[in-house]
Amino acid sequence: MNPKMSGWKQKIVAFAGTLGAPGLFLISFLDSSVLTFPVINDLLLIELSIEHPARMPFYAFMAGAGSVLGCLLLYFLARKGGEAFFHRKAGERGAAVRHWVEKNGFVGMLIAALLPPPTPFKIFVFAAGVFEVPLWSFASAVTLARAIRYFGVGYLAIRYGNDALPYLKDHKLEASVVIVLFVLMSYLISRVILRDQPTSGESAR
Repeated sequence: MNPKMSGWKQKIVAFAGTLGAPGLFLISFLDSSVLTFPVINDLLLIELSIEHPARMPFYAFMAGAGSVLGCLLLYFLARKGGEAFFHRKAGERGAAVRHWVEKNGFVGMLIAALLPPPTPFKIFVFAAGVFEVPLWSFASAVTLARAIRYFGVGYLAIRYGNDALPYLKDHKLEASVVIVLFVLMSYLISRVILRDQPTSGESAR
């Protein structure tokens, strides 16, 4: 458990960990909506999948369903809150995020949802709600991205299981290079997305 996590968050995680699949759904829903639990849902999915490999598809489904519903909650809250709400949340990145969402639609949301932290995905969810990305397009992009993520994590868990750690210890250099390249690639993509762009309204002037 993350020592930097506040006490009440640790209690939520501990409680969710005793529930199995419903707990995984709960953590994923909260992480994608009103709270933040970095990688906790992934770790819980890995643990449950190793313990019960045959149930992995169900665990991945529950994690994905919770995350999609959490994103939908933010989407509708953003629609109610309006543009001022979005800019208050997005800060200086607001114009770039708005441009990306309005220009790229489904593909833009899919790419943003697939990128790992530090990409601020919740800001893209706010933007989708405020600037009226069609609900079906938004929901289908997030659903596909979460399916790729959680079924991928679940597969790796049952494929390598407890052998994953010994393998990484024996191949530290290769693993380090792959991780560094992945993080660098993700960072560069996020910088491209978040670079200053004119909004559609500004470019029309």
